[in-house]
Amino acid sequence: MRAVSAPLEILTVAEMTRADRQAVEAGASEEELMERAGGAVAAAVSERFSPRTTVVLAGPGNNGGDGYVVARLLAERGFDVRVEALAPPKAAAAVAAAHQWRGESGALSEPKKGDLVIDALFGAGLDRPLAPEVARLARALEKAGAEVVAVDVPSGVSGDAGRPLGDVSFRAALTVTFHRLKPAHVLQPGRGLCGEVVVGDIGLGESRSNLFANAPELWSARFPWPSLTAHKHSRGRLIVVSGEAWSTGAARLSARAGLRIGAGLVTILSPPEALMVNAAHLEAVMLKPFETELELEAAASQAEAVVIGPAAGVSEATLSNVLALARTGAALVIDADALTVFRDEPEELFSALDRDDVLTPHPGEFERVFPGLLGKSPERITSAREAAARAGAVVLLKGPDTVVAAPDGRAAVNVNGSRWLATAGSGDVLSGFIGGLVAQGMESFEAACAAAFIHGACAETFGPGLISEDLPGLAPGVLNELQGESPGSLGR
Repeated sequence: MRAVSAPLEILTVAEMTRADRQAVEAGASEEELMERAGGAVAAAVSERFSPRTTVVLAGPGNNGGDGYVVARLLAERGFDVRVEALAPPKAAAAVAAAHQWRGESGALSEPKKGDLVIDALFGAGLDRPLAPEVARLARALEKAGAEVVAVDVPSGVSGDAGRPLGDVSFRAALTVTFHRLKPAHVLQPGRGLCGEVVVGDIGLGESRSNLFANAPELWSARFPWPSLTAHKHSRGRLIVVSGEAWSTGAARLSARAGLRIGAGLVTILSPPEALMVNAAHLEAVMLKPFETELELEAAASQAEAVVIGPAAGVSEATLSNVLALARTGAALVIDADALTVFRDEPEELFSALDRDDVLTPHPGEFERVFPGLLGKSPERITSAREAAARAGAVVLLKGPDTVVAAPDGRAAVNVNGSRWLATAGSGDVLSGFIGGLVAQGMESFEAACAAAFIHGACAETFGPGLISEDLPGLAPGVLNELQGESPGSLGR
């Protein structure tokens, strides 16, 4: 069920540099750390590839030094290794590693079909596009379909921004990094360029971060599994606000999702003209009418969580309904039209929110409520964090690398996003999953993280042909697997 085989903390390039420096100050030598890093790469390669012709591409810095260690260790394991150097090593530890290499060496050359290529040219700290010679090599490797193993990150990819620094970068089948993940390993397109990511332990000790890869270990200890004495009222009350008569399906998707994720009582509050169409499609989900925002406020006053926005309509009524719900004290999950309706006055929305509320925009909706923020931010993590700080609420920025950010600076990047979720209504289901977990008492940041992970796992379980109506029914299988991985989840 875990989507990453690594510690969950994510470090920026600067934080990783600081961790390296602290290890050296504590007594580890740079040569020792390089030997451990090269050993981690060699071990990962040996586990996945049989001995074969291997070319190690070595840069002039410490990344290249790691490459020389990899070359030596793979040769000792029976690989036919050649080192091709972009330039002579400059860093002292890299010079020492190069001196220990006794095998064949030469300049960069065109790849040969079938060669295994170790990309040790540049690490995560690269801050400029690849030089023309290296860019040509990257293109040649891509064209040849070479199997590339990247040391730290594929050369040409920014470690912090998670995207190529120029027009081209290396593409790896396997990336071996060290100590902790970096943003490039979880943000697209970097994540796709990294292939499988393995994190090698090189003995740097603990590192604290408030940025995480989203996996069950992040939130499973606080997942709201019911106790043996649970009843429907103790499992939380979720309200979902329906749109008008011709726009009711999205609310029903959210409501069903909330029920499947465990909320004990789920009610759709519906405009009178939409009652009959909703009633024709509901069973365990309850249905109540409302006509005014005051009636909506009263009807939702006893709920723990409310979802509003899916097909709600971009209207003055939706704006008034959001503000009325904000007065109830229920945690709000605000999506779609309920975000867009505040595009002219986002501060009016922010002033009504509290830290338990969750905004779930896709990039277009994000731009409407936080204009210009995505464009000026270096990557999506910074955008989502700044948005959460402005709104004073949790922000879930949707995408293949969904980011969840809390007002206190915590953030998580989802690493099991699925292409099969690119279908109408899947976001409505996600809102229902979040609302259902919050209704059961799960803290909003963790609920949003858990919902995003479960959402992705449901889609991967089904695969091609998925439509949004399938997603709620897939949740029990994912929950069963999660429960099996949660010690003590039964009988709580």
